[in-house]
Amino acid sequence: MYDTHSNEIKNAIFNYFNGIYTGNITQLEEVFHSEALLFGDINGVPYFKTAAVYINGVKSRKSPKELGEDFKMKILSIEILGRNAIVKAQVPMLGYNYFDFLSLTKINKDWKIVNKTFTHLDR
Repeated sequence: MYDTHSNEIKNAIFNYFNGIYTGNITQLEEVFHSEALLFGDINGVPYFKTAAVYINGVKSRKSPKELGEDFKMKILSIEILGRNAIVKAQVPMLGYNYFDFLSLTKINKDWKIVNKTFTHLDR
């Protein structure tokens, strides 16, 4: 069961990575729960958005792919307990070196990001 869940989670996170890298809003809408919240800080400035506001921001900016950036996003760790998981990921893009903690829950047959916390760390 762990391997099945792990592979499903990796697939969901790949869709998240691809969605933000290419600007594919459909992928982001599919992987985020509609009521997910995002909290973090960028250079010490607090950040809070709903998933809908975040996805709209991705839609209105040039994607890292359009800007010619290399794809360097990666999963650093996955913890799974029952139908819940935490993924730690490194998401370097747009001049930032983001680290995400993504909380996922399996809803029906799909893993959904229900919360995202993140920060930027200098390389």
